Amino acid sequence: MTRSGKSKPGGKAAESREERLKAALKANMARRKAQMRARKGGAGKAGVPESGEKGSNEQ
Repeated sequence: MTRSGKSKPGGKAAESREERLKAALKANMARRKAQMRARKGGAGKAGVPESGEKGSNEQ
């Protein structure tokens, strides 16, 4: 995806675009990881009930 030889003039504009794309991709990946953790049943807390939820042995 990256090009070693830049044929278009305006290197700063192309570099800033690359930086914006990198930041957007990083934010998107973080959001998708958070979604997957939420779908799997929590944000990395295996076996710990969320506040307001009861565990299997509580009544």
